[in-house]
Order: sequence, then structure tokens, then C-alpha cells
Amino acid sequence: MIMTTKTIIMLLMMMMVMMMMMMMMMMMMMMTMMTMMMMMMMMMMMMMMMMMMMMMMMLMMLMMLLLLLMLLLMMMLLLLMLLLLMMMMFMMIMMVVIVLMMMAVVTMMM
Repeated sequence: MIMTTKTIIMLLMMMMVMMMMMMMMMMMMMMTMMTMMMMMMMMMMMMMMMMMMMMMMMLMMLMMLLLLLMLLLMMMLLLLMLLLLMMMMFMMIMMVVIVLMMMAVVTMMM
């Protein structure tokens, strides 16, 4: 391969162009990487925020659930009380009826 001055210059030019291209590519890559990193950071921040929100929501939900449970318990107690009252009333009525029946029987005997 005969290396004349022209070929050498050509080769140098090619090398320069290649280097420039490489530099450009590197720059582009760096830029993309930076943007990607920024995006990732943003995403991470968003995720963290979401997680925090979710945690808060979960806590709120738990509180709500507890309150609901309390209310349900209260309702149950009230219902039990009512049932007891009903039973008492029923028993009283039954007693009165029995007494009346007894009286009727006694009168019939007489």
C-alpha cells in the first residue's frame, strides 16, 4: 500500500470526521442518559409521593374501618338491648295472659 501525502491527508480527515461523529454520539448519549436519569428521578419521586399518599389513605381507611366496627358494635348492643326488652315485654304479657286464664278457669269451676 503506497502512502502518498494525499492519502495520508484523506485518512486524517476521515479520522477527524470519525472522531467528531464519536464525540457527537457520546454527547447525545450523555444527554439522553441525563434526561433519562431526570425522568427516573421524577418517576421515583412520584412513586414515593404516591406511596406516601397510599399509606395515608390506608391509615385513613383503617381508621374508618375501626369507626365502622365501633358503630356496628354499638348497633349490635342496641339490638341486643331491644331484644332483651322485647323478651321482657313478651314475658310480662305471657304472665298476664296466664294469670287471666287461671282466673277464667277458677271462675268456670265456681
